Amino acid sequence: MGALHYLANFCTVDSTRNKRRSMQTVEIKVKMDCDGCERRVKNAVKDMEGVKTVEINRKQSRVTVNGYVDPNRVLKKVKNTGKRAEFWPYIPHNVVTYSYTSQAYDKRAPPGFVKNLAQAVPSTNATEERITYFFSEDNPNACSIM
Repeated sequence: MGALHYLANFCTVDSTRNKRRSMQTVEIKVKMDCDGCERRVKNAVKDMEGVKTVEINRKQSRVTVNGYVDPNRVLKKVKNTGKRAEFWPYIPHNVVTYSYTSQAYDKRAPPGFVKNLAQAVPSTNATEERITYFFSEDNPNACSIM
């Protein structure tokens, strides 16, 4: 039985090339001026392996690709058309908890969208933390008037 098992393992071929990717939605921002630009981008992306659907919204300059694809390969394919492209940097306004932050708004954002606040909101400043510590009750050298 051991010899047959060995021969069976020796004869089978495990292909690492055919790994199944998960279904993804890739959103890309691409400036498209006319029907020709839109057609060029759509034709470049729809022939990729694993692409199920391609939706283009020229008014928002947005391309949405659904399928079993790698997002970086889709972005590279769109850039090969000669268009300037980047991943979709906006999220819906109603999803954001602190949408009033000044860095969240972008004039180029479509209506109802703001920048992704995870990228836009800066981290807390170290000098501000130090100043608030001066007047903290945890600080033994704090102002005695408090």
